[in-house]
Amino acid sequence: MAVDLLLGLQWGDEGKGKIVDVFTKQYDIIARFQGGPNAGHTLEFDGKKHVLHTIPSGIFHENAVNLVGNGVVIDPVIFKRELDNLTKSGVDYSKKLIISRKAHLILPTHRLLDAASEASKGKAKIGSTLKGIGPTYMDKTGRNGIRVGDLELSDWKEKYRTLADKHEAMISFYNVDVQYNLEELEAEFFKAIETLKSLQFIDSEEYLYQAQKSGKSILAEGAQGSLLDIDFGTYPFVTSSNTTAAGACTGLGVAPNQIKEVFGIFKAYTTRVGSGPFPTELFDEDGERMGRIGKEFGATTGRPRRCGWLDMVALKYAVQVSGVTQLIMMKADVLSGFETLKICTAYNYRGEEITHLPYNIEAENVTPVYTHFKGWKEDLTKLSSADELPKELKEYITYIEKELEIPIKIVSVGPDRLQTIEM
Repeated sequence: MAVDLLLGLQWGDEGKGKIVDVFTKQYDIIARFQGGPNAGHTLEFDGKKHVLHTIPSGIFHENAVNLVGNGVVIDPVIFKRELDNLTKSGVDYSKKLIISRKAHLILPTHRLLDAASEASKGKAKIGSTLKGIGPTYMDKTGRNGIRVGDLELSDWKEKYRTLADKHEAMISFYNVDVQYNLEELEAEFFKAIETLKSLQFIDSEEYLYQAQKSGKSILAEGAQGSLLDIDFGTYPFVTSSNTTAAGACTGLGVAPNQIKEVFGIFKAYTTRVGSGPFPTELFDEDGERMGRIGKEFGATTGRPRRCGWLDMVALKYAVQVSGVTQLIMMKADVLSGFETLKICTAYNYRGEEITHLPYNIEAENVTPVYTHFKGWKEDLTKLSSADELPKELKEYITYIEKELEIPIKIVSVGPDRLQTIEM
């Protein structure tokens, strides 16, 4: 059976966790394929809010198996905290959470390296979440990394010591003031490793191959967003992995011809956390209002998100790169009450009007060209069917569908799993 993908199409925080949770009842396996605890997936149901960082968002459903794929990097300490929170919520994860032996581990010294590297950049910092993601992927590509499967081998602690010592030498090279007590950090780390070892480790590419052969339905879940992709994002203000559809193939060991539906998720407006270019960013009352009503704070960092109008140029690019087949629009309810809405439909790029994403979208090169739309006043949060949506929102949706040539199948009108309208 083919594998479906679910991807964010902007700079992350699109609402993937909620939609995976909504979709899970249709799938046997939910598989996370990249990223690490720099991602935060927020789910709300039964009046409670849950935040996941590494564990797939299908964990709250009784029957779905949740797989952490080889493309993911795992911080055992944060992973243990997630497991502890699941236990407090009454979730028995023991038989439905499995981990690829090829997933890489984030060491305490990876986090310290991240902090030292970012501090050394001064004003040129990229806005790292300081979770050790970049240094861990660097060790992966540098062939120094420690993987989950290493924990089953007798010499893994020697490998750990060698790599941690190397990291400490690198930290001193940066010549910045990073205070730490490695003994304390390691005590917490090794305790969390024992918890991790209580879970089932698998050869995930073989597991998924056999699952496909036996007719199991699989949903691959991405983290971050397409515009943060290491190759196709707004480099260098990107994450360290492939967040586009191609990342699901390398992050799970699934062949490209096995991908079927590609669900692309986007907000009805645009947000970004941390540094980096953002052509439609707002610095006025409209931007402040989006952030306030949308509760735009990072689920992982708590940092306020920058807010702006929907960027159709960037959205079209993300759709093309990943071959999106169906669209899901989130947070339509946040735009209620705006008299006029804007969509960026082109860029003025160095004096020329273009409709594709250029190599560089820094403010000195790009000015957004807007199309205006009439807003709506209705509160959408209590609506339950597409027929009830205001005419102006339907026109907004129709315009996006026409521009992207892809149907919007779901519109989210609130954070709860029930506030989800099928079109």
